[in-house]
Amino acid sequence: MDRFDAMQLFTRIVDLGSFTQAAAALDIPRATATHAIKELEARLHVRLLERTTRQVRTTVDGQAFYERCRHLLRELEDAESSLAELAVNPRGRLRIDIHGAPAQAIVLPRIQEFHERYPHIELAVGSGDRLVDLVREGVDCVVRAGEPKDSSLVTRRLALLPQVTCASPGYLAAYGTPTQPSDLARHLAVNFFSASRPEVFPYEFMVDGKLETCMLKDWISVNNADIYKSCAEQGCGIIQVPRFSVESQLREGSLVEILPHTPCPPMVYSVLYPHHRQLSPRVRVFIDWIAQLYAERFGSAAA
Repeated sequence: MDRFDAMQLFTRIVDLGSFTQAAAALDIPRATATHAIKELEARLHVRLLERTTRQVRTTVDGQAFYERCRHLLRELEDAESSLAELAVNPRGRLRIDIHGAPAQAIVLPRIQEFHERYPHIELAVGSGDRLVDLVREGVDCVVRAGEPKDSSLVTRRLALLPQVTCASPGYLAAYGTPTQPSDLARHLAVNFFSASRPEVFPYEFMVDGKLETCMLKDWISVNNADIYKSCAEQGCGIIQVPRFSVESQLREGSLVEILPHTPCPPMVYSVLYPHHRQLSPRVRVFIDWIAQLYAERFGSAAA
């Protein structure tokens, strides 16, 4: 029996005046209670309890130890209660980093809801696609697209976002509409690169259940999602993006879906955070909240 359990047993014996009743209250055998008190007295080198056939009472030293034990156990209870309260009503500063498009379209429009639910959490929100050293920069969690490659971080998948390949009506009038991925060799793209990946991203398609990739020629490449879509609308080339980000353009006709029968693989979105922040209440509630947002918009994140 560890020291806190022994202290709890000792105070319960004093409170109830009985080894038998204290053992029953703590759901332990009476012999265990007797042995634990003998070990406690041996460790302290004092006699704590006077035992008779009718009652149990403290010695002078036992009474002093009882008062100290009660104080320490109350402090422990208060500490556990404060942590329980913190788990229900987390507080403190929370640093997050979210890539621009989903931040603007999914998270930020509802950020006031998070504040109303957790008013004692102060948010510091960064937005970008550069690699962030979470530990060195003090960032609590990041939301990123693509399969995570940093095995040192805890990863929770948020969503699989359907993607679409599209171009402007003007571009298609000038260059024709491809009917299969092999036709793209004769086309131009607005290519995309990121701060963490200077080479442009390939275009991906699922053909007969297998992933096929291809690189498209370009005369312009960008690293910003809004510029990417704007260039496509101006007729600069073909783009491949999460469908949610171009829903209004597809509806209004400034962009047109191509190769609809050759689907793109979905884009993975995940939240990543350091192992040492895994149990932080403010990190946990934010991750649970943002996961719910993505689930409401895109359904289950299961592969």
